[in-house]
This record gives sequence, C-alpha cells and structure tokens, in this order.
Amino acid sequence: MPDRPICDYEGSDYQASFWDQAGREYEDRAEAIALRRLLPPGGHLLLEIGAGAGRNTARYAGFERVVLLDYSRTQLEQAQSRMGRSERYVYVAADAYHLPFIDGLFDAATMIRVLHHMSDVPKVLEQVRRVLGGGAIFILEFANKRNLKSILRYGLGRQQWNPFTPEPVEFADLNFDFHPSAVRRWLEALCFRVERTLTVSHFRAEPVKRLIPAPVLALLDSVLQWTGGLWQLTPSVFVRARSGHVAPPATAPGVDAISMFRCPTCEHAPLMEGAGGLQCTNCGRLWSVKNGIYDFRTPAT
Repeated sequence: MPDRPICDYEGSDYQASFWDQAGREYEDRAEAIALRRLLPPGGHLLLEIGAGAGRNTARYAGFERVVLLDYSRTQLEQAQSRMGRSERYVYVAADAYHLPFIDGLFDAATMIRVLHHMSDVPKVLEQVRRVLGGGAIFILEFANKRNLKSILRYGLGRQQWNPFTPEPVEFADLNFDFHPSAVRRWLEALCFRVERTLTVSHFRAEPVKRLIPAPVLALLDSVLQWTGGLWQLTPSVFVRARSGHVAPPATAPGVDAISMFRCPTCEHAPLMEGAGGLQCTNCGRLWSVKNGIYDFRTPAT
C-alpha cells in the first residue's frame, strides 16, 4: 500500500467531465502548444506520469514507445480504449512515489497536471531522476502559487495565504499550489538543469473564455508563453529540465516490456513471468498483469 496519500481517480469520468464537457478547450490547446515547444523532436522511450485517459499521449508521436503510468486502473483502461493495445504503448498502474522501473531507463518523461496532487514533491522528483538516463529531458507542469489572481486576492484581503512565500499551499485536500522558486530549487537539488520555462493559461477566466473563442485565446497564449523566462504569474507553469544525473545508459529501444520493471517494494530486478503476472525472485511478491495493464499498486501475493 502507498506510504503517502494518493489522489486516486479510480472510477472517475475525469476526461469527459473535466475536459470534454467543462469548457476547457482553451487550456487544452494552450498546453498542447507548450508541449510542442518543449518536447525533443524524438526519442526511444518516454514515461508519461499521470497519463490519465491519454489526453496528451498522442502528442508524443516522435517517440518510438510511450509508457503510460497512472494510479487509477480505470483511467488506464480509458487510455487503452483511446490509444489501443500495441507494442508502442505500455500501460502501468503504479504509485509515482515508487516507480516500478529500472534505473536510467527513459530518455524523456512528462508530468502534466499531476504535481499538484503530490504532498512530497522531492520524493516524486527523486524517483523521476532515478529512472531517467543522463541528459534525458523532463517536462514538468505545476500549479503556480504566485499567480496574478492569488496576488490580487491577497492584496485585497480576500485570501489569507501569502502567494510570495516559498512553501506550498494546500487549498483543498491533496491539491497544492507551488512557488516557482521552490520547484526550481527541488529540481536543481536533484541535478536537473532547467533549460526553459513557459507560462501557460494566461486567460483562464470564465468571462474571458465565454467571450473569446478557444482557438483565439490559445493563439494569444502562445504569444505570451515566452515570458516564463522573465516572470511567472499564470496559474500554470511548464518547465523543461535536463537530467545531469550520472545514470546507467538508457536501455536499448528494442527492450521487451518485462525487462523495464523492478519490484517497487524491495527494488529488485529483473522480474520473472509467473502465473497471472510478474514475480519478484527476491521477495516473492506477484504483480498482476490483466488485459494489457501491469498493476504494481498492491501485490497479488
């Protein structure tokens, strides 16, 4: 079981209720622009942490293989129905605090709209660094504590917490906003080098979104995203960082899916195929594989 609280979207229709039916076309378009600007042109193996129902997965077309990781099995099932089952996609249900992968495996990773659910950010980022090879690209999005709305609310006395202090603020259960300097400090402490910062969702206000079509807002947003290198006042910030960690060479692109994994409990690798799943030869735990989804949340035995 997880040793830290998990925001579990099991059974949720998040893709439909939050994205498809809730007027967030502008935010989706703006985030797609930011991803295009930050992603490398291609690569062998990308890890998508918090893949959900696969909203962004098709945007990683330059990579030979994509590993979709989410704690919710139902979210992965929705992603599977969207992306299909093939060797190109590997679906993994797991805890981001204990990534079930061998060291230095990936040459890129993304974590979009996920960090705000993490109560222990350094632990998560440490896991990301571990599974990335040296020089790998990490694209991180985080909810910005020091956004223009929070600054105005604080100045008018309508908000108690200070948007300028570095500590995270939990504005709802397992929903955190972070100060940009704190995120940068966590990344640099783990030997990540921040290469570029983009500010995203400049026009995230319902009256504005009702008046101006989403494609127009996204275009305007794209013009302003570059200001992230100067200041960060938007509710969403994207960072591209490069791993300076001296990790083992990334696994060859033709590696089979099973060789990617290590036991999230005892950290042993490799795992062996067993009846109904993958078995750790060190601690004996069996991790189930069902309908193409590798499940590392709770051992079957």
